[in-house]
Amino acid sequence: MQPRNMSMSGVVDLAAVKAAQEAKAKAEQARAEAARQGGGGAVTPASLVIDVDEAGFERDVLQRSTEVPVVIDFWAEWCEPCKQLSPLLERLTQEYNGRFLLAKIDVDANQMLMQQFGVQGIPAVFAVVAGQALPLFQGAAPEAQIRQTLDQLVQVAEERFGLTGLTVDADAPESAEPAPVPAGPYDAALEAAVRALDAGDLGGAVQAYENVLSDDPGNTEAKLGLAQAQLLRRVQELDPAAVRKDAAEKPGDAAAQIAAADLDLVGGHVEDAFGRLVETVRRTAGDERDAARVRLLELFEVVGADDPRVTAARTALARVLF
Repeated sequence: MQPRNMSMSGVVDLAAVKAAQEAKAKAEQARAEAARQGGGGAVTPASLVIDVDEAGFERDVLQRSTEVPVVIDFWAEWCEPCKQLSPLLERLTQEYNGRFLLAKIDVDANQMLMQQFGVQGIPAVFAVVAGQALPLFQGAAPEAQIRQTLDQLVQVAEERFGLTGLTVDADAPESAEPAPVPAGPYDAALEAAVRALDAGDLGGAVQAYENVLSDDPGNTEAKLGLAQAQLLRRVQELDPAAVRKDAAEKPGDAAAQIAAADLDLVGGHVEDAFGRLVETVRRTAGDERDAARVRLLELFEVVGADDPRVTAARTALARVLF
């Protein structure tokens, strides 16, 4: 079978790909600093390649895709081209050293996942980035083309989503808990952001968090704080009654539903906010669908990845997307 869909253009916006070079340099610096400090949170090279089934898909693919791109290799024991492609992907995964994870899915044992991704033949390779599925290619392909596609994937993940990959340490214990993160150079900036947030200076809080993330895109505390500050700033000027009326009258309007979802979340109605946006993703297409999906991912950041309501909503979103 001839490879197809090798280019990611048309799937994601690569117009700002030059700016990704700067993001890559910063990511390298962050990885080097983490290694210098003892590799806190590091993973072993062996853990970069994982076998995934339907039961673990939410945890091992969707959730992990919020911190690192996940490349999916659909394969089967009887597939001869798979026996050529899979070892190549595994070797490249090690070579890229934490830039992405490789999730191997046996289609014979996981027919539902095969159907959800619309796989028509194997081998088939997809990626999931921040919960969004991207088709990469189908069939065996030359190594040079695969490298080009992986390079684009890494650039897009860094530029659009701030995903700088994982720190890899060959000596890290397989079952080790992440080491405590030592006090970093951003403590003062984060404290200033919290003070601004408490004082109602939402613009100042947003700017402070963005300053941290411009240098440290993977800073978890800054990501959470920025998501909260942006949410509060968005709803600050809204007329709740008008927003609710607009959303009720325009169930297929993404902008109306997004505004209502923001109000839902600020009001503590988490399931309502998530359900509203999942339904909007289902109803809409194109830019409107993408806007609703992105806002849903932002609200996941506000609530926190470990919250069971986020887990349930991610599963619902996956069903709609795939």
